[in-house]
Amino acid sequence: MPGRLKTLLSTSTCLTVAVTLLVPVFGSGCGSGGAKSQSGTSAALRSPSNLAPIHGTYAPSIDPSNFVVAVDNRYWPLKPGTAFHFKGARGKTPQIDDEVVTGQTKQILGVKCTVVRDTVSERGRSIERTFDFYAQDKQGNVWYMGEDAFERKHGRFAKASDSWRAGVDGAKPGIIMPADPRPGDSYRQEYYPPGEALDEAHVLGYSGTVKVPYGTFERALVTSEFSPLEPQTERKYYVAGIGEIMERVVKGHHEQFQLVSVTKA
Repeated sequence: MPGRLKTLLSTSTCLTVAVTLLVPVFGSGCGSGGAKSQSGTSAALRSPSNLAPIHGTYAPSIDPSNFVVAVDNRYWPLKPGTAFHFKGARGKTPQIDDEVVTGQTKQILGVKCTVVRDTVSERGRSIERTFDFYAQDKQGNVWYMGEDAFERKHGRFAKASDSWRAGVDGAKPGIIMPADPRPGDSYRQEYYPPGEALDEAHVLGYSGTVKVPYGTFERALVTSEFSPLEPQTERKYYVAGIGEIMERVVKGHHEQFQLVSVTKA
């Protein structure tokens, strides 16, 4: 999973969050007599629930010719040079999370992936650093192709067991953000049983007002994310043109982080 998600940030009394009731948005599309149109059937086949299903045998199809260079999904834009600064806490310990879209790329399964560096710090010292690899297909889905995760142990960074790379040791990519997320969509984000990396996501709908230090937003995409191996569930909020602005644990613990600033390239 992305670096900052491994060190879940817990709710701090100094953080103020105002979130109104979630407002699901459901599309209609019933044709005459209830029959699906050809375009509707095609769209269903391209849905994240079919591309990265959470049930049954998992064998996502990756065709390098179906990928583009830029990751510009409206809810997951990764322009090289952009930096995201988050603040939160784990337990009673404040933490800072800095995410930078680097100009580096990594070739995975024949696909050129964007490298994002994610560093979690507490008390002025970095405790976790992750390099996440993302790639966008021509339909606009952003695929999570792997991660190199490092944790500080005995004063030095050591590679974490849940590091993974699609195509290596049984690891397979998942979708981190669909091209057109819709309520009810469910999809795998990563698949690496040996390292216990099995995150899944579900699209819940759209929120009312969401307030974080970076600003106040009237409509945010809301997803629920969990792993069958962990007894907790996270809720995440995304704003078009920015990306993720907040995540919080809603089941299992009291943990949270919020977007404070964005430095654009």
